Amino acid sequence: MRAKATWMQPDALFDGTSIQPDMALCVEAGKVTRVAKAAPDLNAQKVAGIACPGFVDLQVNGGGNHLFNATPTPETILKIAAAHHALGTTRLLPTVITDEKSVLEQAVEASLVCKDARGILGIHIEGPHISAERRGTHAKRFIRPFDDHSLGLVRKLRDAGVRVVMTLAPEAATPAQVSQLSEMGAVVSIGHTDATADEARAMFKAGATCVTHLFNAMSPMLNRAPGVVGAAINSDAYCGIICDGMHVADEMVGLACRARPTPRRTFLVSDAMPTVGGNDHFDLYGARIRLENGKLINAEGSLAGAHVTMFQSVVRLVGKVGIPLADALAMATSIPLCALMQSEALENPLIGEDLADLLLIEKDLSSFSFAQDRLRATAA
Repeated sequence: MRAKATWMQPDALFDGTSIQPDMALCVEAGKVTRVAKAAPDLNAQKVAGIACPGFVDLQVNGGGNHLFNATPTPETILKIAAAHHALGTTRLLPTVITDEKSVLEQAVEASLVCKDARGILGIHIEGPHISAERRGTHAKRFIRPFDDHSLGLVRKLRDAGVRVVMTLAPEAATPAQVSQLSEMGAVVSIGHTDATADEARAMFKAGATCVTHLFNAMSPMLNRAPGVVGAAINSDAYCGIICDGMHVADEMVGLACRARPTPRRTFLVSDAMPTVGGNDHFDLYGARIRLENGKLINAEGSLAGAHVTMFQSVVRLVGKVGIPLADALAMATSIPLCALMQSEALENPLIGEDLADLLLIEKDLSSFSFAQDRLRATAA
């Protein structure tokens, strides 16, 4: 028997591209199945806020006091996902950074187990095939050139249907290796690199389609040397960017967003660490990282990931950078999905969304709640 259909009418809804007023959502068995123009005969229940799909984060190192590298198990993935879900991020890529081969192997096995887990989109392998000069907080002793071992692990993931983003530096991988990864369906992302603009463009030509945390851990854009930053901004590649006011100045975030030649190619990532939804410290590579004045810094003085949520990033994009709300929401939902799926456009992301994942965002961006919780509270 088909579940009874009910209608919900928010103040407006975000359909992946624009914010639409006077629309209603059909809900069946706890999921959105249709979107239609609001009309009296629908008997829709009115709820305050802008309906929006849950946020999508393609770079999550940890959360809720759990670090993927420290304990690369299925249980850790699920705990990290739960911590971020409570903060509005309902789909994510657990991210393993440069470490011992055994850590990467365990992370791969954990991702295979979590393939069909709700909210887990795959895995982001960030290193160890990066530049030592632009390693950031990544441990130098584990950095190595791309090899058959890593290629085999990516092939194992892809053969099982697990989505993979792999951050590589041109210094550590050849264009031929990039082509191999691309042909098996992995998303190759350029990052942690001191390469020239020409070297970055060669990677794009070979099949790289993404850039890892634009501006951070990469050769800068100078007047006579565009660097990876300049090559990325001028390309049609998808570029992740951290918007916490610390990793990248707000003015530079705005410049990058406005300068892209192809629209809808820049998206938000949190680069979140265990302090998000957790305590003010954690251990990385056996050393204590503390949260001080909103920054996570290691003993060398390098930023060690970020302490920011996707919702906070959206609020900053609108309030500090001056990005229109619809564009900011796209950068946190539909654009990262397109980057991961390697698709120019996807179906309305509201269709099929679970009420437990559907956000209702206050129009002044002061807060959000989940539609399921709001409807329960209204019914009570």
